[in-house]
Amino acid sequence: MPTQDGERRDVVIVGGGPAGCAAGVFTVRYGLDTVVFDRGNAALPRCAFVENYPGFPGGIDVPTLRGLFHDHAETAGCDLIADTVESVDRPSDDDTGFVVETQDGRRVYTDTVLAAAWYDGSYLRPVVGDSAFETHDHHGESRERFDDAYADADGRTPVDGLYVASPGGQRSAQAVIAAGNGAHVARCLLADRKRARGYPEGVAPHYDWKRRESDLSGEWADRDRWREWFAAEAGDDHDLDDDEFAALRAAHLDRTFDATLSADAIEERAEAGAHRLLDHIDDDHIESYREQRD
Repeated sequence: MPTQDGERRDVVIVGGGPAGCAAGVFTVRYGLDTVVFDRGNAALPRCAFVENYPGFPGGIDVPTLRGLFHDHAETAGCDLIADTVESVDRPSDDDTGFVVETQDGRRVYTDTVLAAAWYDGSYLRPVVGDSAFETHDHHGESRERFDDAYADADGRTPVDGLYVASPGGQRSAQAVIAAGNGAHVARCLLADRKRARGYPEGVAPHYDWKRRESDLSGEWADRDRWREWFAAEAGDDHDLDDDEFAALRAAHLDRTFDATLSADAIEERAEAGAHRLLDHIDDDHIESYREQRD
């Protein structure tokens, strides 16, 4: 949504590597308008070849893996923009939320920033201050870097609305771990948003999970059974009145039933997914494989 001197987004993610793309897939699929900025130093392109990412038993070259990350984020609905974030700051001294400024002159206003960039994190200094940085020895030289301990294990920070998936110390050390950490931090972000909407603790965690249509059978095909489940999980420790509670319960049930797939839909998605993977494989490789099979 445009503003007078920029645009507004629900979530700004800084970094389009495994952590940032994984986080973006979760936030945008939940329904949050998400932009991912990806340009600058990154760790994955420094790798020659990836041999330990599950799902690729023969390994995968880095450009193809990064292309799959970006394709997935964009297909889910993220705006992936090749631009470097230079600063994250408050719009003014007494404002909440953030204004994100980029190298190419973009200004984006948001209530939520998720840092997922491997580089030093200096762009966060305006909102986190000097205490979020530490000095360390790097081959005999004293250098400054973002403190891995500034965010907790769930990516939450002392700054409301700011989450950090990367730099994350050992959680950024391997692509598969970084991707998992990005998804975990995004789920924590979504749980916090649900709590802010009034969801009781027992039903605040978010699960992006598709069920087979046939799984919702018997008593679980009845919304009344799910209403009983929601009430039991939510418990009584909340300040919601009956109407507010009913509205949140209805939203949860709608999302649950909307996340079911028929057998035909599963087959269609499986075929479309396989074709999408082939889009990232060089035609010469495909032809060579076909010749070997023949």
